[in-house]
Amino acid sequence: MLEVADIFRLHGPSYRAKFGSSMLPSHKKAMQDIEQCRTERLGGQLYYCHQCQEQRFSYHSCKNRHCPKCQNEQANDWLEKQQSLLLPVTHFLVTFTLPEELRAIARSHQKTIYHLLFRASSQALLQLAQDPRFVGGRLGMVGVLHTWTRQLLYHPHVHYIVTGGGLTDDGRWRSARPDFLLPVKALSRIFRVKFRDAMKKTAPSF
Repeated sequence: MLEVADIFRLHGPSYRAKFGSSMLPSHKKAMQDIEQCRTERLGGQLYYCHQCQEQRFSYHSCKNRHCPKCQNEQANDWLEKQQSLLLPVTHFLVTFTLPEELRAIARSHQKTIYHLLFRASSQALLQLAQDPRFVGGRLGMVGVLHTWTRQLLYHPHVHYIVTGGGLTDDGRWRSARPDFLLPVKALSRIFRVKFRDAMKKTAPSF
């Protein structure tokens, strides 16, 4: 089976030679770590079984959090932890995406833009959910940032798992409709305004 590491080992050097000047240092390091993961370049451990008289050499993993091979176990542990936090209620998936016009800025200022993306989107969700016509309470949510599509195109977006209801100011649980959480157009407008205002305040750092 072809792995990401195989692709990086075959084409990584030529890719970095051509585009390395425009790559972030963190991207270069991730690519190089994945190329070296579980190879002789990182060394390893020799295991010997006295009972069966056999030995096995195991290479070290790169431990880079972007490596799909050595981070799979940690990813599964994270998923189990998140599932344990889910409330026994209906949940919705809500996605916020940056428009194409902002992606060049986002790629050059990732830490800043990703922070604004999370802040503006979560605030928009919480604000609209307080409207008694929809939820009338404070939502619970878990958000995950994705920066690439399955076709490996740069496409920053946030996925939220959102509770189908929320807590009112006096601590009571108020359920949303089982098939509807919030109106998309209204949520999009609030998100755009919050993100725009946050961008204006942060613009001098770009």
